[in-house]
Amino acid sequence: MQLVVRKNDLLRELQLFQGIVERKNTIPILANVLIEANGDEVRMLATDLEVALRSRCPATVGKNGSLTLPAKKLYEILRALPETDVRIEEDKQGVKVSADRFDSRMQTLPREDFPTLPEPSGKARATLPRAALKEMVAKTQFAITGEDTRFFLNGAKFVLKPDSLTMVATDGHRLALVEVMHKVGITEEVGVILPKKTIMELGKLLAEGDGDVLFESGENHLFFEVGDRVLISRMIDGQFPAYERVIPKENDKRIEFEKERLTSAVKRVALLSNERSRSVKVEIGAGKVDVTSSSSEFGEAREELAVEYDGEPLTISFNAQYVLDFLNVVETDVVALSLKDEVSQAVMTPVSAEGYNYTYVIMPMRL
Repeated sequence: MQLVVRKNDLLRELQLFQGIVERKNTIPILANVLIEANGDEVRMLATDLEVALRSRCPATVGKNGSLTLPAKKLYEILRALPETDVRIEEDKQGVKVSADRFDSRMQTLPREDFPTLPEPSGKARATLPRAALKEMVAKTQFAITGEDTRFFLNGAKFVLKPDSLTMVATDGHRLALVEVMHKVGITEEVGVILPKKTIMELGKLLAEGDGDVLFESGENHLFFEVGDRVLISRMIDGQFPAYERVIPKENDKRIEFEKERLTSAVKRVALLSNERSRSVKVEIGAGKVDVTSSSSEFGEAREELAVEYDGEPLTISFNAQYVLDFLNVVETDVVALSLKDEVSQAVMTPVSAEGYNYTYVIMPMRL
């Protein structure tokens, strides 16, 4: 194999592989990226057997062929090179990577050892609006636990209906649910659980560019085609909790906050909260809300927020980080907190959000 490629073109693609390849893997080939040169482009593939990414970029190919190289080390070499053309050439001694006055020879592993990945079957093919999918990922990924023995919680439920998309994640202490009304080109409902790593890598792919995302569901794998890149993921086989039942229907106490004001108050007050529980107390009274914290080690803090509220007084405690996770991804200027009492789930929502419905359910802390 022999090819010449622009350094920045190849570097941009290899950067996306870094979160997929595993540095400490019992299967050595999984630390490598498969490089295939053909015609006027170079194609790349990396996988950890749960998530895989296919990518490509333009190249001048002198000799068609395929080989594997260590993904992280190749990325580090390219990142250290000046902006120039990079030459990759295979010979009997290994693989030569050179640019400008730089020469190197890298070890390769047999192309035949690289796992064969499934191809899309055409089943459950849908067209997803890129901006909406990006919003859904950003507003739910932080609520995925990733470490629960109940493996079905280590991902997000993704539901496609003919006229809507829904993504929901929960770690048992809070639940984030986003719904977007949009016709996606399917006739039957599709529900799958996306692993946390898939969600994280999908978020990276959606960060740049535009254009719709093509989605396909196979027997055991899911495919997201984002421009010239295809993210392939195993789906989690399990029964996701009945999230509709978790969302309270009787929270009759509602307070609206300026988002930035509430965010600043929670951040400041949480500085003196118990480092383990991260608990802040929300004391709701007529015309005001006091956000307080205390710890035997650091002391105590209080900040008052003016609000429109004339209901009965109520005090409830939350994990400060859980509140901030929601506030950090909301774009609206105003957010609402809906409550029933001190011990039932609370609901936080953006006020006047356009294009999506966002519901965040958070369990109170019992101190």
